[in-house]
Amino acid sequence: MTVPLLLTGCSGGGGDTSDKQVSHDRAGGGSAPLPAPAAPSAAPEGAYDAAPEAAGKERADSFVPEPDLVSTFALDVDTASYSYARRTIDSGALPQPDTVRHEEFINSFSQDYPAPEDDGFSVTTDGARTADDRWSLMRVGLATRPESNEYGTQPRRPAALTFVVDVSGSMAEPGRLSLVREALHTAVDELRDDDALALVAFSDEARTVLPMTAVGGAEDRIHDAVEELQPTESTNLGAGVARGYDEAVDGHRKGATNRVVLLSDALANTGATDAETILDRIAAAREDYGITLFGVGVGSEYGDALMERLTNQGDGHTAYVSGTTEARKVFVEDLPRNVDLRARDAKAQVVFDADAVSDYRLIGYDNRRVADEDFRNDAVDGGEVGPGHTVTALYAVRLAEGASGSVATATVRWLDPDTRAPHEESSTVDAGALTGDLWGAAPPRLQLTALAAYFADALRGGSGAGTTPTPTPEPYADGKEGAGTTGAGYLPLPGAPTVDELAGHAEDLAAETEDPAVGDLAETVRQAVELTG
Repeated sequence: MTVPLLLTGCSGGGGDTSDKQVSHDRAGGGSAPLPAPAAPSAAPEGAYDAAPEAAGKERADSFVPEPDLVSTFALDVDTASYSYARRTIDSGALPQPDTVRHEEFINSFSQDYPAPEDDGFSVTTDGARTADDRWSLMRVGLATRPESNEYGTQPRRPAALTFVVDVSGSMAEPGRLSLVREALHTAVDELRDDDALALVAFSDEARTVLPMTAVGGAEDRIHDAVEELQPTESTNLGAGVARGYDEAVDGHRKGATNRVVLLSDALANTGATDAETILDRIAAAREDYGITLFGVGVGSEYGDALMERLTNQGDGHTAYVSGTTEARKVFVEDLPRNVDLRARDAKAQVVFDADAVSDYRLIGYDNRRVADEDFRNDAVDGGEVGPGHTVTALYAVRLAEGASGSVATATVRWLDPDTRAPHEESSTVDAGALTGDLWGAAPPRLQLTALAAYFADALRGGSGAGTTPTPTPEPYADGKEGAGTTGAGYLPLPGAPTVDELAGHAEDLAAETEDPAVGDLAETVRQAVELTG
């Protein structure tokens, strides 16, 4: 039995897959829906309240609920949680568990999923068996076509960007407003002449520094406006976002990507300080004009939860920057995917075969779950995805004895950003794809996905350094009602590596992939292990 790493504080190859990919283009409304699962059995009161040491046997022997065979969630391309964790660990502390989100760790790394030929998604499925041989990890990989690839170049649409900049007193700390100004200068230099930019600053109140201005011919004026940004007083984030959306509506450009870019430490302390109140004030701008919100976090103290909720409700995503290298990645390397859109309201649904799967759990996406019956309800929000994005969903799956053939069908549904026409793409995974050993034998990017998930789990999963064996509870049960939370009742991922194994896997993958991002992960894992003493 392995000893799982437990730490807390105060985008991969398809590998050898024979998965059949099936396209269901919904623009014509002709595709039949996936079969609905049988209603799950109700768990008796207290069924999951057994003492941890008895939970495995009692759950397995006395009550095994029928699993919900359908998993549905909104796509998420956020990466801020991993970047902020790296910043925290590098400063000599472990991140707070509630700032660690598995999917953001997983989606922080590039994958080699095949790109689709059109503006939709490719769907790749594969997996491998964990060290706990009762359990496998199943990966569902989604990818959009980048701005240019082997199928040709498709330049992004013009962008109308309203930058909303936090200039409150907390932004005076080195590496906050100074970094934001540097990032803005970089962004301006990368924008095209046919793009437009507005600039709003906020502290205790908000003001428009620059109304929507075409970039071509105005570069010097825009750079001068950026240099004027200086820190003052308290943080009225609500006023800043509201003014930013007012400017975005006033400067709305038809046929362009209209987006608000919020740069802040998200430490709101004046005026409206919760996501619902702030975004209720600008709901019409989202609904009537399709303006989305991209949040860029900065600072050693960072309002992670508020920023994430803002962008989730604002139909956007988050990133976190702690230095010049990360700022350049966000505003240079990743600029097209951060300002353009390939898909609106994208959702994924995985339907498991009752004869092949006895239990499963979606790893992460805890606050992105969607009711199964709303998968094809296009009035229900999904996620917004840009060009060249990859999205990975990882499942812990326990196969039924003697399972063969199809295990699950994964489907992604999205709306065209311009026409709002719905489309779908699907792929199936067979039992044989989930039986090979994970470490050393599986494709490197699948191992990297697992490593990122295990590392996130370690940072969320309990106190101490994992010196006591912790058996995997049975049954695992899908986490729709909070299995991903920390504390009593927390369910660690099956087959968790030991401390030394986790660090060793990271070092091996860094050497094999020669990917600097994987090398950074290996160093972060090593630092985290050292912090546990």
